[in-house]
Amino acid sequence: MVLVTGGAGFLGSHLVEALVKEGARVRVLDNLSTGKLENLAGLPVEFIEGDIADRETVQTAVSGCSLIFHQAALVSVPLSIKEPLHNHLSNVNGTFNVFDAARDCGVRRVVYASSAAVYGNLPKLPKQESDSLAPITPYAAAKQMSEIMAGAYTASYGVEMVGLRYMNIFGPRQDPSSPYSGVLSIFCRRAMQGQGVTIFGDGEQTRDFVYVGDVVQANLRAAQASVLKLVNGETPTAVFNVGRGEQTSLNQIVDALRQITGHDIPVNYGTEREGDIKHSYADISRARNILGYQPQTSILDGLRETLAWFEESERVLA
Repeated sequence: MVLVTGGAGFLGSHLVEALVKEGARVRVLDNLSTGKLENLAGLPVEFIEGDIADRETVQTAVSGCSLIFHQAALVSVPLSIKEPLHNHLSNVNGTFNVFDAARDCGVRRVVYASSAAVYGNLPKLPKQESDSLAPITPYAAAKQMSEIMAGAYTASYGVEMVGLRYMNIFGPRQDPSSPYSGVLSIFCRRAMQGQGVTIFGDGEQTRDFVYVGDVVQANLRAAQASVLKLVNGETPTAVFNVGRGEQTSLNQIVDALRQITGHDIPVNYGTEREGDIKHSYADISRARNILGYQPQTSILDGLRETLAWFEESERVLA
């Protein structure tokens, strides 16, 4: 049995779908605060509605599983600044509950979601796993704590832990109306509707945008990679950057959406947001060399897939 926490959410549901296609028996734990049951429609999975912050619920969900994909989290950086306790309960206490239940239940491996936010605003680019970490938000600090905790659980209890430092994920099922949503889902929906977009700052800030299908690939490969390869890395725990390894500005994204939709998309430039990082992109050579990870979907193709999903969703709702 494979457990996916946050499995009804954006990334988690894509991962569940891929696991089912591979023939895995899948259990999902999700509190449905942002996840949606409709994301799992038609999939033969066992579903537990519950919160990772509840220790007993997590223990029940983990029991009988040999592999965990830990995706559940409070993923909003602005909200982590506004509500640091909520961030801590979900992203620190919740992750501890998952890791400790894995130890208690004899789980073979945990693949868990970290974030490129752990690198902070340090100017060195591209970001490498061996870089110094400098989290500047409660969200980023919680992700670094997850990595430290994972290393301790591997060293103390032998639980195999693999952390994936996600860059900026986008794709179908990312809800643009959610405060947790990524900027590309918001841009895609507004572009499809022929509306303008708001950019906080001058639009020259860059991110390493990666399509959700490629992140699913990274998770599956992280679950299968040789333990010997993992422990021989240059970092004390098995962590890997997951992105495309490319730098793309928000202005470039808007231009790409104009090209795809044929719409003239007006841009309103606002004040930079607290906690936002100016530039970020990843060196993905470690994931490529050890996990065999290779992103398959270009930014343009990913945007096309996302726009097509929005169009289909609008038709269903009409």
